Amino acid sequence: MKLAVLLLAAAFCTQAATYYLTISGLGGEPDYEQRFGMWAKEIDQVVRSSGGDAKVQTLTSATREAVRRAFAEISREARPQDALVVMLIGHGAYDGYEYKINLPGPDLSATELASLLDHVPAARQLVVNMTSSSGGAIDALRKPNRVVISATKSGTEKNATVFARYWAEALRDPAADTDKNDSISALEAFRYAERKTAEFYETQKRLATEHPVLEDTGKGEAVKDPSPANGEGLLAGAFPVMRLGSAAAAAKDPAKQRLLAKKEQIEQQIDKLKYEKAALSAEDYKRQLAALLLELARTQEELDK
Repeated sequence: MKLAVLLLAAAFCTQAATYYLTISGLGGEPDYEQRFGMWAKEIDQVVRSSGGDAKVQTLTSATREAVRRAFAEISREARPQDALVVMLIGHGAYDGYEYKINLPGPDLSATELASLLDHVPAARQLVVNMTSSSGGAIDALRKPNRVVISATKSGTEKNATVFARYWAEALRDPAADTDKNDSISALEAFRYAERKTAEFYETQKRLATEHPVLEDTGKGEAVKDPSPANGEGLLAGAFPVMRLGSAAAAAKDPAKQRLLAKKEQIEQQIDKLKYEKAALSAEDYKRQLAALLLELARTQEELDK
């Protein structure tokens, strides 16, 4: 947590970049090829409009070498205060020991993906694995200061997934912004896509073959309902994936970028305080919350000028 605080301070002092890398793998048949490519294209279009310093790469029918080259480029450019968002779409496989995403030619394993992520200086990282069997990659990918989202809760959920469809939808639907701060966090996007995925199977009257989960402590169990009660979701809630409306405009305005970073830092401190509520006296909690809310209001007032 101390590292996360230092990174937030660094991002406040210097405009941080967010690197988006979307990897779409083999479809295996025309229907899946079209579907995976469409979702990748939709995500590419929406993140390019996110505001601020967004650096976007999208690889469709990606080879392992193409993925390696993309990571090498990001590793050369990224700084510790930057953020990295990696999104995987397609078919995955899990043999009980190792997860792999299916790519043209050699597949990419979770172990190699974790190694590629570890070499990127950007310490704030989000991995959204939307493939079948993606739950089999969680153990290899989990790490402090890294949010891991998976379309399936285990490697044994092997059917093609629809989670990517709703993740893409979450990034462009203002309804995903549940706290109405003009920013969609990784936690908000996850909750939106998880709910929509469950509704899909209910509407189709089909047995659900995917159960999305999230892990962001680097040591806990991936869960479908992150909350202060289970300790999951704090980092994801502090990780903005998309900015909307006034926040997107401020991210593009050099005169307001510092204020926007300050606003997001205060919001993250409020979320952190909520996770620490059980360890504080009622008076101390109210005092700290009131001070943060006052500072947030003042910062928002400056942004609105």
